[in-house]
Amino acid sequence: MIKKYLTVAGFGETEIEINRSRFICYAQRAESEEEARAFISTIKKKHWDATHNCSAYLVGEHDDIQKADDDGEPSGTAGKPILEVLKRNQVKDTVVVITRYFGGIKLGAGGLIRAYGRSASEALKAGMLVERVLHETYQFELDYTFLGKIENELRARQDYIIDEITYLESVVVTVLVESGQEQPLLQWITDETSGQVQITQGEPKYVEFECAANESPS
Repeated sequence: MIKKYLTVAGFGETEIEINRSRFICYAQRAESEEEARAFISTIKKKHWDATHNCSAYLVGEHDDIQKADDDGEPSGTAGKPILEVLKRNQVKDTVVVITRYFGGIKLGAGGLIRAYGRSASEALKAGMLVERVLHETYQFELDYTFLGKIENELRARQDYIIDEITYLESVVVTVLVESGQEQPLLQWITDETSGQVQITQGEPKYVEFECAANESPS
């Protein structure tokens, strides 16, 4: 599992006009090729009367699956520019569909490349970019006498996330910490409880953080 990567938060939709043509820009997270293809199919059915429904997607931890479709536009003027925007923004598990309703003015090859590139960027903004960061999961079982101080200090720290607190005969605090940064946490809680804590490691999981101003990185 990679430690962090960018993707879209979820479904995004917006629309722009370029030389009288309507470009409806869609983005969606897709964690498999089947999901990406299903999303493209849904948009094509919705806009069955559109001039073009062009698309591209990247799927897989190492961008193992990359596809682009010009859907009738001149070769290399639609799907490829969309795909290049995904690559330039370093997003993963993302599909973008750009629906075009022709407005009567031809854009030429260069104009189409710019139009679809711009539309793809707008689609990513509409889908809201997030950074998924791999976190390790730890359960700390301790006596109730330690809970107040431990909970307060954990909540005061931005690098630790309290995922759950379970109240049993003793209390179990489940904490998420960014992968690779767990040792200081383990040492701290051992010191705070004078070693009176039972530590169990759970399954790693991704935590999502919204990118600043929802803008794609340059």
